[in-house]
Amino acid sequence: MLSDVMEDYLKAIYVLEREEGAPVSTSAIAEHLDKTPPTVTSMLEKLAERGLVEREKYKGVELTDEGRTVALEVIRHHRLLETYLTEHLDYDWSDVHDEADRLEHHISEEFERRVAELLDEPTVDPHGDPIPGVDLEPVPDDESVSLSELEMGETGVVSRVSDRNDEELSYLAEAGIKPGTELTVVDVAPFGMVTVRTDQGEQSLPEEVARSIRVRRRDGG
Repeated sequence: MLSDVMEDYLKAIYVLEREEGAPVSTSAIAEHLDKTPPTVTSMLEKLAERGLVEREKYKGVELTDEGRTVALEVIRHHRLLETYLTEHLDYDWSDVHDEADRLEHHISEEFERRVAELLDEPTVDPHGDPIPGVDLEPVPDDESVSLSELEMGETGVVSRVSDRNDEELSYLAEAGIKPGTELTVVDVAPFGMVTVRTDQGEQSLPEEVARSIRVRRRDGG
């Protein structure tokens, strides 16, 4: 049986593989999990011994098929829990990530099945992240880009927002920016502010926040 920490590492490696490609460096994992590189190296050795990752010296690690399946199961639990907490327990979307982190390792498959059924088999969580199916197949790549990649005058629809920063999520909620929101870039300041127009008016976002928002360009936009 895997520990919660091992599952957290596998989930982190999966996310980083999706974002940056494989192999994933020790430093990237350390930054993602807020761990020291020696701590990460020690855990990667354990995961490799159990056949969950493949290590290539000086390059990084890549999930094996078994490791990827474990990661996808944990991610499915996490995102179903986020959706359940938001839709049925009135949690704010900025509060569900940490709660789901605590619960994701401990729910049974029967509980997972019942939650998914209650939610009518959702395909995305409250932040727009895709929920792996019960078959635990990797979710397809989407065609979204970072909001920071849009140029002035371009229009897009928000597909996902990062759930790693509670303050950013609260700010975006107040600004009315969430998955499904259509926005148009009206200004890109040289010092890093991106101003967008939505149905609620204009909002200026720091470039770091704009990078955490994924959008799908509108046809012709």
